[in-house]
Amino acid sequence: MFGTARLVRIGFIGLGLTLPYASAIFGTQNSPSEQNPISNGRFKIAGTVVNSVDGEPLGQARVSIADTTDRANAVTLITSSNGHFEFDGLKIGKFALNGARRGFLPGAYDQHEQYSTAIVTGKGLDTEHLVLRLTPFAVITGTVFDELGDPARNAQVMLFRENHSGGINRIVRFGAETTDDQGAYEFPSLAPGSYFVSVTARPWYAVRPAYVSTGNGAGSSPGVARALDVAYPTTYFGGATEAEGATALEVKGGDRAQADVHLNPIPALRLVFRVPEGQRYSMPTFRKRVFDSTEFIQSEATQSGSSPNVIELTGIPAGRYIVQFTDPQSGQLAQSSEVDLVRDGQELDSEHGELAATAKLSVKIPREEGLPRQLFVGLQDSRRRIVAYKPVDAVGRVMLEGLQAGKYSILAISPPKLYSVYRISSQGTEIPGQELTVTAGSSLDLTIYLVAGAVRIEGFAKRNDKAVAGAMVILVPKDPRSDVQIFRRDQSDFDGSFVLRDVIPGSYTIVAVQDAWDFAWLEPGVLARYIQHGQNLTIGELMKGSFHLPDPVEVQPR
Repeated sequence: MFGTARLVRIGFIGLGLTLPYASAIFGTQNSPSEQNPISNGRFKIAGTVVNSVDGEPLGQARVSIADTTDRANAVTLITSSNGHFEFDGLKIGKFALNGARRGFLPGAYDQHEQYSTAIVTGKGLDTEHLVLRLTPFAVITGTVFDELGDPARNAQVMLFRENHSGGINRIVRFGAETTDDQGAYEFPSLAPGSYFVSVTARPWYAVRPAYVSTGNGAGSSPGVARALDVAYPTTYFGGATEAEGATALEVKGGDRAQADVHLNPIPALRLVFRVPEGQRYSMPTFRKRVFDSTEFIQSEATQSGSSPNVIELTGIPAGRYIVQFTDPQSGQLAQSSEVDLVRDGQELDSEHGELAATAKLSVKIPREEGLPRQLFVGLQDSRRRIVAYKPVDAVGRVMLEGLQAGKYSILAISPPKLYSVYRISSQGTEIPGQELTVTAGSSLDLTIYLVAGAVRIEGFAKRNDKAVAGAMVILVPKDPRSDVQIFRRDQSDFDGSFVLRDVIPGSYTIVAVQDAWDFAWLEPGVLARYIQHGQNLTIGELMKGSFHLPDPVEVQPR
C-alpha cells in the first residue's frame, strides 16, 4: 500500500544487520501480524522520515518501533521512496520510535540527550502523521601547517565540544586525531554544535641540548644554536594559544567545516628540578587548563652536567601550568601547584605546592542485606567531572587518593543500579549535607550511608489541561546545589505522560519546562524561577513501587 516499504522483526535492537539481509533472514512475505508480537490491535503508527536540515523526505531509511516495556524485540521497516513508514494493527501501548540512514545520525522521535518522546497509541491520539527527523552527519577537517607553510605531520589534534547536558554549560574533550604525512586530519560523523580544535606538535628540527650552568641560571650549550631549542605552544583554530581565545566552529547538520591551524615556534624553557638528597623522588609532570579539563604537556628530562642532583626539563613553551608531583611509592598525586613558567633556568619547587588529600570511605547500605557484588564509588566536582573512581572491596571499604582541595558529590554505582548518599559521618559525628569537603593535605576517614531508589513517580505534563509532549520534567531535591546526584529527569511522551525512576526518599519539587533542552537550567537562579510554580511532594523512607501524581504538572515556558 505504501510503495516498497518492507517490514521485519529484529530479535535484538542493534543486531548489526542491514535490512536487505535482515529481510532475507527473517522473511518479510508474511503479514505484519504474524511477524510482530506487538500487533493484533487496531491502532497505527505512521509518518515520514525527513532530513532535519531541509525537510526533504528520506527514502531507504530504517525505522523501528519497540514496546517500551520490552525493548528487546523491535519491528523494523525500510521507508518507501517518499520517506513514508507505517506500522499497523498495533495494540494500545507506548512505543519507542527510532530511525537510521546512511550518512545521518541515528535518532529517536524528538530526541534530546538520552531522552525521547514515546509514541502512545490509543483512542483520540493522532499517531498517523508523525515526522521523524534525522540529522545528517557533519565533518570537521583541516591541515596543520608549520611556520614555513609546510604540512606538520604527526601533530596531535584535539576536538572539544560545547556541552549543555545536565543543565550546565561545559566545553569537554570530544575526540583526538593525528595528522597524516600531508598534515591533514578529519573528524567525521559529528552532530551539530559548537566545536573547538587544538593542536600540539614538536618542531621536527628542534634540538634539546644539555646546558651547562653559568652560575646565573641562564646556562649555555657550546656548539648548538639557541634558535633550535624551540617548541610549539598549544595552538587553537583561529591562532590563539590559550583556550580563552579559541575560535568556535559553529557546525550545522551536513556541514563540512575546514579548520586549518598554523603553528609558530617560541623558545623552549629549560626548567630545573633539584632532587632531594638521599630520597626517592618522582619527576614533575605538567598539565595545562583547557576549557573544562586539563591536558598533559610532554617534557624531556636530562641530568644536569653541573650536578648529579639536578634534573633539567626541556621542551616546554612559556605559559601557566599545573605542576604536579606524585608519591614515588604509591604513584598517586602528592602535591600540585599552578605556576607561571616564564624564564629559562626557573626552579620547580617540590616543597610548597598544595598537598593532595586522601579519603578512606566505609560504605554501608542499611536497607539491603550485604553489599552488591560490584559497587563503585567516585567523586564528582561541580562541573560534573569525575576526579576519582574505584571499586569498593568485599568488606565495604575504598581509599580515594591524590585528591585536590574542593567540594565533591559522591557517586555510588552498581550496574545497573544507581545509589545515592543520604548520610555521612566521621567517627560517629554527623556531617551535614551530601557533599564531601576536602581540604589540602587532609586524611578523611568517613562512613557513607547509601540508599537505592525504590520509588517510581508517574504523572502527566499539561498546559491549560492539554497534554504536552517533549517537555523536560525535573524532580528537584530540596537542596539543589548539594544534592545534584538525586535529581531525576524524563521527557514527556506523546500523551504527556512521564516516569521518574529510582527516586530515593526526600522532599522534592516537580517542574515541567517546554524547550528546556540544551539550556543551562541548573545554573544558579535559573531553576528557582520554575520551582515557584512546581508541585511539591515528599517520598517517605518506607515507600516503594509506583506513586501516581493526583494532579498534572503544569508545563512552564522556558
